[in-house]
Amino acid sequence: MKGIEEEEEEEKGSLRWVGSGGSGTSSRWVDGSEVDSQDWSQMEEEDELRNRFSIRRRLIKKPKRADSFDVEAMEITAAHAHHNNNKETCGWHTLALAFQTLGVVYGDLGTSPLYVFTDVFSKVSITSDVDVLGALSVVLYTIALVPLTKYVFLVLKANDNGEGGTFALYSLISRYANVNMLPNRQPADERISSYRLKLPTPELERALNIKELLEKKSSLKAILLFVVLTGTSLIIGDGILTPAMSVMSAVSGLQGEINGFDSNAVVIVSMIILVGLFSIQSFGTSKVGISFAPVLALWFVCLASIGVYNMCRHGIFVVKALNPAYIYLFFIKNGKQAWSALGGCVLCITGAEAMFADLGHFSVRSIQIAFTSVVFPCLLLAYMGQGAYLIKYPTSADRIFYSCVPGGFFWPVFVIATLAAVIASQAMISATFSVIKQSMSLGCFPRLKIVHTSKTLMGQIYIPVINWFLMVMCLIVVASFRSTTNIANAYGIAEVGVMLVSTALVTLVMLLIWQTNLFLALAFPIVFGAIELIYLSAVLSKVLEGGWLPLAFAAFLLLVMYTWNYGSVLKYRSEVRNKLSVEVMDDLGSTLGTVRVPGIGLMYNELVLGVPSILGQFLLSLPGIHSTIIFVCIKYVPVPVVPQEERFLFRRICPKDYHMFRCIARYGYKDVRKEDHHLFEQLLIDSLKKFLKSEAIDLALEASVDDDLDDCVSVRSRESGPSNSVADDLLTPLMQNPKFEESNEELLPSSVMSSEDDPSVEYELSALREAIDSGFTYLLGDADVRAKKESWFLKKLVINYFYAFLRRNCRRGAAVLRVPHMNVIEVGMTYMV
Repeated sequence: MKGIEEEEEEEKGSLRWVGSGGSGTSSRWVDGSEVDSQDWSQMEEEDELRNRFSIRRRLIKKPKRADSFDVEAMEITAAHAHHNNNKETCGWHTLALAFQTLGVVYGDLGTSPLYVFTDVFSKVSITSDVDVLGALSVVLYTIALVPLTKYVFLVLKANDNGEGGTFALYSLISRYANVNMLPNRQPADERISSYRLKLPTPELERALNIKELLEKKSSLKAILLFVVLTGTSLIIGDGILTPAMSVMSAVSGLQGEINGFDSNAVVIVSMIILVGLFSIQSFGTSKVGISFAPVLALWFVCLASIGVYNMCRHGIFVVKALNPAYIYLFFIKNGKQAWSALGGCVLCITGAEAMFADLGHFSVRSIQIAFTSVVFPCLLLAYMGQGAYLIKYPTSADRIFYSCVPGGFFWPVFVIATLAAVIASQAMISATFSVIKQSMSLGCFPRLKIVHTSKTLMGQIYIPVINWFLMVMCLIVVASFRSTTNIANAYGIAEVGVMLVSTALVTLVMLLIWQTNLFLALAFPIVFGAIELIYLSAVLSKVLEGGWLPLAFAAFLLLVMYTWNYGSVLKYRSEVRNKLSVEVMDDLGSTLGTVRVPGIGLMYNELVLGVPSILGQFLLSLPGIHSTIIFVCIKYVPVPVVPQEERFLFRRICPKDYHMFRCIARYGYKDVRKEDHHLFEQLLIDSLKKFLKSEAIDLALEASVDDDLDDCVSVRSRESGPSNSVADDLLTPLMQNPKFEESNEELLPSSVMSSEDDPSVEYELSALREAIDSGFTYLLGDADVRAKKESWFLKKLVINYFYAFLRRNCRRGAAVLRVPHMNVIEVGMTYMV
């Protein structure tokens, strides 16, 4: 029994000549019929004429088959080619965006002076100026190399149409190489205006070889997905540690100012602030963060001012730390302790990944301007000021930031520091929501309830379950670790892990997409990968002192995401295997073996081709089926945003009297499905009407051109003489035929009637209006996935227990699809995988 794809391929391909055995032999068409060699000469001439006539057909711009998604995709692209997500602006708007980045992007990076040297000098004792200058030199060059050189000047360029983050890199790679685990890729998706695909040039064989290797090796696809999910897990873990670390660092400043304010008080106050922070998340990012940028701008001014004050008062000679020789002297003097202190030095770049992850809200230029003109110089001055104070007062490392604040300014600085810490926490919480939403869009996270807190900004979302999970975990971390030094041991692992993942993915982008010089492409992971691996070796040594926490978080989240993706892929492949064949649909006839009642049935499934097996289950379970059936596939494509005009693609399934259609609703991984079911129905029906009219014109045009081709070939068979001259003689009168008219640089047969005059179109539109009047019904399948009896024990454990548990506790299909419960019919199915 043939599958749907096999039947469709046979329909799309006309007879092709596949070979000739020479004189005295026979050749064969692809359908298996033999051709005698004596007919070869005539067929060769007819073939040449057909090839020459194909030039004329391209001039007429004859479309592809009318049931192909590519037809509609090309029309949409031509009409809406201006929908490119280009956020790069200039002038005052760019400066305004740069100012806003201070509050959203640089909160975590800006609050690092609260705790960096406190953690560094908990591992190393200050016995000479070399200790301070060496540690300060490590911090300064770390900031210069990783956030400035790596992210600002290199990684930000690897954006996906203005979107950044781990999943943006993965989607970018997925467009250039078919590495997506779900086999639902379509050529029509490349017509989306934001796709902007440039295939590797044939001259660069390296890029093509990498592309071929990634597409052929399923193990490499799995490894790539594993790396992406690992980075995502670490980012979520960072969302737990950042609020705890930032808030406790700010509150701990009260220990030296208020008598009796001990570590227990720090823990209690920090927990109260954290509860309040997570409780206001439901109001939305815009309302919570309306004053973020001004507060962070004031915070950076404070950092720079305090730094300049301490350098002027305690010694400008601290600028000697710009000499990297002090790094060497620092390690020679302190040995293993200096290596251990790197776990504290790496905290100076916490939040650097946010520059790339939050790129979708701003532009590359605005982030570059903000960092180079404000953040970078202010951080350098802040750390150099603290270094000057430590050289003068080496015993003040426990609360170095507040100790070096000028007298009388403690309380204003404390208030600003606390607000900055809350803002840094808010930025990571929002980033966690966005990352999980992207994971859900690409089928890598169980379906959860998402609340959209803004009517204008689609990126502002709130996920209640994740919010309360983060809050509980933060409270546990604060209550368990009780000090910023202990939390810092865990903090660095998550940060360095995310950076290593971004380094690996950007290297792949350089080799596959940018086609960078091999030496330069390898220099990127060698230089920055070496730096990050050195830091990773230092923070991994703290596994027993708290570093196990982010690893445990990452392992748990990775298990959840990989299990969900694994089960989803197996479920999709089962649906592909079990879909109904053309023979079955032909045997059922246009009545589908039952009664067709007025109405529109929207049957949701995940297939982009073929008739899903869930239809057979409905035919067995229901006494009748709707007069019009539309198979709706909600598909997320590897682009950030799909414009509304390019959302729907239609295709006819079976002959016209079946009244069955395929609709693919395409969304980007940053898209938000904000339309309710009424709006969705209206958009879907409008697109269907447009498809029916376009299909009628395309079929009439195709029939007219084919008739002319057949006439020409028929005439050629009666002629003699050189084939070239005969072909020219035949094409010339055809091109001058009055039945062709020139309009808008496109030749169309005048005999093709408009869609409004086509009786078949009017009949279908009339039937569609009647079905609309009878209402919509949503036909959903509640599919259960079970491992086969002969499967391995591990597979049975994952599918029958872990994946089943996640499916039972995630949102159901009707809630995810946002369809009215009163109009839903569900049937159950079980897929054995």
